[in-house]
Amino acid sequence: METKKYSSYAQIDRELEILKIEKQINYQKLVLSVQKTKESLEPHNIINGFLGSYKTILSNSYMKIIQAAIPYLIGWFMNKKRGH
Repeated sequence: METKKYSSYAQIDRELEILKIEKQINYQKLVLSVQKTKESLEPHNIINGFLGSYKTILSNSYMKIIQAAIPYLIGWFMNKKRGH
């Protein structure tokens, strides 16, 4: 790392303030990351994550089954109305 040269104490103070703020930002990012990790490891979030991945698969399967069954149900209902 290159050694910085400062021409005044004001520049040093400014650099220290910037480093202090960067440190606070990184600390808050770490705290947020730990909180998100804790939340993701809670039982209801694990179950929701597991079910969420299968939700799209199941919903697509149900739609295909319903779409295939509707014509048969309409035909059955029409035949029942006619008395067959």
